[in-house]
Amino acid sequence: MTTSRPKPARAAPANDPLAAIERPAHSGTNAAGFGSDVAAETLRALDVPYIALNPGASYRGLHDSLVNHLGNTRPLMLLCLHEEHAIAIAHGYAKVTGRAMAAAVHSNVGLFHGTMAIFNAWCDRMPVIVIGATGPVDAAKRRPWIDWIHTARDQGAIVRGYVKWDDQPASPAATREALLRAAWIAQTAPMGPVYVNLDAEMQEAPLEAPLPPLDAARFTPAAEVAPPPAAIEQAAAALRAARRPVILAGRASRSLAAWDARVALAEALDARVLTDLKLGAAFPTDHRLHAGAPGLVAPVAEAAAALRAADLILSLDWVDLAGTLRSVFGAEPPPARIIQVTLDHLNHGGWSMDYQGLPPVDLLLAAEPDTAVPALLAALGVKAAHCGAAPAPAAPAAAKGDGAIAVDDLAAALRRAAGSRAVTLTHLPLGWNGASWPFRHPLDYIGSEGGGGVGAGPGVSVGAALALRGSGRLPIAVCGDGDFLMGVTALWTAVHYRIPLLVVVANNRSFFNDEVHQERVARMRARPVENKWIGQRIDDPDIDLAAMGRAQGAVGFGPVTRAGELDAVFAAAIAAVEDGQVGVVDVRVEPGYTPAMTAALTRAAAKTT
Repeated sequence: MTTSRPKPARAAPANDPLAAIERPAHSGTNAAGFGSDVAAETLRALDVPYIALNPGASYRGLHDSLVNHLGNTRPLMLLCLHEEHAIAIAHGYAKVTGRAMAAAVHSNVGLFHGTMAIFNAWCDRMPVIVIGATGPVDAAKRRPWIDWIHTARDQGAIVRGYVKWDDQPASPAATREALLRAAWIAQTAPMGPVYVNLDAEMQEAPLEAPLPPLDAARFTPAAEVAPPPAAIEQAAAALRAARRPVILAGRASRSLAAWDARVALAEALDARVLTDLKLGAAFPTDHRLHAGAPGLVAPVAEAAAALRAADLILSLDWVDLAGTLRSVFGAEPPPARIIQVTLDHLNHGGWSMDYQGLPPVDLLLAAEPDTAVPALLAALGVKAAHCGAAPAPAAPAAAKGDGAIAVDDLAAALRRAAGSRAVTLTHLPLGWNGASWPFRHPLDYIGSEGGGGVGAGPGVSVGAALALRGSGRLPIAVCGDGDFLMGVTALWTAVHYRIPLLVVVANNRSFFNDEVHQERVARMRARPVENKWIGQRIDDPDIDLAAMGRAQGAVGFGPVTRAGELDAVFAAAIAAVEDGQVGVVDVRVEPGYTPAMTAALTRAAAKTT
């Protein structure tokens, strides 16, 4: 039996080079003297490594405690230019490590700014400890005007529909317990963000008496979640009997051992495997058993054919199982028997419908896939072999000609420039072709932002790059221009804290996803499709995205307008990143999606009529 809770967050080491960037003068502070000192000490006791924040007076007490009581280490502060970036950075860190770091936001106004990033982490089932604050709850102690507009009677109500838990503790002792509980709940499957709101007056009030010493591990026990042995045996028997099984490899950790276990299960069953670009790499996409390229909205043709032929479908926490089945089988349930491995049913109160449609399930294994798959292997008598690091796939040959750039051209040139390096794709745009870049390791791709929030790509990528420092992997984010424009100032944090990252902007100069939808609506209504660009195109004037990167301190390249320029530009950009810098490459790509993506989007649009 394995635990559903990952290891606690690994604190930033005392010699972390990031600590030298903003090293405070020694304050001589030893014992905790204020309520906020208790909060800061609790974060350290929980081994929270970093706290990303955009400053605000509502938590000035906690800010002081982090700097002058803890010396800005364990946790180490990461200054951000927007609250949404702070939470997105924590989200990206969790996507790589499976561990929670903290993000602090200022009062109700900062929380409003950060809501999209919290929703993304919620949909992505990633742990983030969001710390907020409010003006003094005691109205008699509020400053005129500002403390009143920055105080809410129930601030947690702003995000309660898309966090696992929230609290507003009223004393230092209650604050300690709230933070312990928050970290425990966030990192217990199904994982997700939590919110703790600190009263400004409680933070700044002197401690009446010291609190007893804290052993955080005793208050955050591992929550063991595993299906009953009888259910595992029943599932194993069904898998043995299946002649054409299909595995839907959905949410998964970045654990290489868990990756090896999924490969062993598929090979033992000779099962076809589907993966999804909404999620991080879960199975080698160029394996003989992988059915077609990874999809995004609906399965590609080969994957759909595998599902239609299946006599058993094993869903490993697949996102939108009902929608995937409907896209292949229509309204009728599939004839295949369905085994679902998930804990997602434990996570919903009804505010958000990210639980998707209700799928037909013949047997539920209530566990995470990382727990259930080893149990299934044991029941089948199969041992998982260590696959090791697979060699990098051969880079595509240089493109002939020097014409306009398609997203596939961008991907091919980026692979050529990366060569044999271990690359982590931290973000991909909607126009990405899943066949263009094989995934052979769980860190080859960490998945999308979760909630479909445009603007998350840069911040999530900075957090992922933070987690990947020293790993030997090259973090590369491929963002759409709309995503980049909404999140570009997150790159300032990466530059300031010396977090190397390459950002490639697939710049089609449009909110092209909505052009596809407007074309669909025009066709349904027999109206001119030629007008689909109005209110969508980002030109006249063109925006110099490389210059926007340079404005944050990054090294800017481009705009690149011809396919023949890509190899040299990408080589220079990668060299800059390997020299410790942040690189931004503006690539002017032709608008367009893969045929499968376009078909899936327009089918979805048609069903709404």
